[in-house]
Amino acid sequence: MTELSQLDLNLLRVFDAVARERHVTRAAHRLNLSQPAVSNALARLRAALGDELFLRRPGGVEPTALATALAVPVAEALDRLADALAVQAPFEPATARRVFTVAFSEYAEAALAPRVLERMAREAPGCLLAIRHADRTNAEALLERGEAQLAIAVLPEPGALYTRLRLLPEAFLTLMRADHPLAEGELTLERFTSVPHLLHSPNGSRDGAVDVILAAQGLSRRLGAVVAHLSAVPEILERTEMIMTLSARLAAQMATGGHLITREPPINVRHTRLSMIFHRRFEGDPGHAWLRRLLLAEAREA
Repeated sequence: MTELSQLDLNLLRVFDAVARERHVTRAAHRLNLSQPAVSNALARLRAALGDELFLRRPGGVEPTALATALAVPVAEALDRLADALAVQAPFEPATARRVFTVAFSEYAEAALAPRVLERMAREAPGCLLAIRHADRTNAEALLERGEAQLAIAVLPEPGALYTRLRLLPEAFLTLMRADHPLAEGELTLERFTSVPHLLHSPNGSRDGAVDVILAAQGLSRRLGAVVAHLSAVPEILERTEMIMTLSARLAAQMATGGHLITREPPINVRHTRLSMIFHRRFEGDPGHAWLRRLLLAEAREA
């Protein structure tokens, strides 16, 4: 295999395009090059690396084992180079064309994404916000691998290479169907713990903020179900005796249809707070700074 110093790094752009498209003609369109130019670049790369890289198949090409091994690190290197160059480029939201890949927890996505996308459609119509899932277990790893440019979730303090901004101090409400037995009368601790509870836990944990508070008082609650996704919550509560204590913002949103109501829980659930974290290499990136300001502003409005 050739030394890196002897390799024309422009060829890596061709390799990346063919690896993503699995088709030489589509790769040429992606790069705004002719098909012969892409084929010539592939021939030079094959000679440099001593491997066929892509084998012709009906409907396109198939990567060899070496090409498969190189695809992810080459893509990540090119993405990081693009990020580094973007730091030097001016960013005009109205005319910019850029993909911002971010990682949100499900709650952060529900609370912020609609507001942020509404504003982006007005201010930066040529930009795309691509959201992937994050939580306290994987957010920093996503940033380290370059798979997201920032993350928003309930997060621990990150490492020294990351900046952390706190967002959205959050209270809690208890959500239940409008004709639930607990909808009327004083919501005492005894009544609160007498019915089954619904818990939202993307990672399958059966302990929530409510359980910590109850345990400190020598009490516990009975879980009726644990769900991974918030989209199932309203109908579950409408069809069962279960209640759910969750973010006041989300509870209020879910109760807007009239089938569900909110009540103050009989316990003082500690407020939680979302955090935004990002690698410090983005601090001087004008586009990234614009997105951060937008997210902070919408968090304050929320």
